[in-house]
Amino acid sequence: QLQFVESGGGLVQPGGSLRLSCAASGLPFDSIVIGWYRQAPGKEHEEVSCISSTFGSTSYADSVKGRFTITRDNAKNTVFLQMNSLKPGGTAGYYCADGDLVAAGFGSWGQGTQVTVSS
Repeated sequence: QLQFVESGGGLVQPGGSLRLSCAASGLPFDSIVIGWYRQAPGKEHEEVSCISSTFGSTSYADSVKGRFTITRDNAKNTVFLQMNSLKPGGTAGYYCADGDLVAAGFGSWGQGTQVTVSS
């Protein structure tokens, strides 16, 4: 089973950018759908973006389409989330996980990385 470590969060002003990284250990990374999720205070985890394994097909929540880009580097077991034009509503803990396990209700969450969008 994969283990994930998220990094790259921080405090950013509205309109700013951040690049999150998700480093995975374990096998087999290159055959797993990886998703980014976020959890705002008092709310459930919500899917932000997912990327498939072999062909790198991507999906995005409507709220981030056109502003966020997910990519993966299978050679480095890493998935990235480039976040541009950040809005205050993007303030949340951001987590990566096995997308299929999350969809099946068996996802688990690591420590995540905090993103705070504020002036």
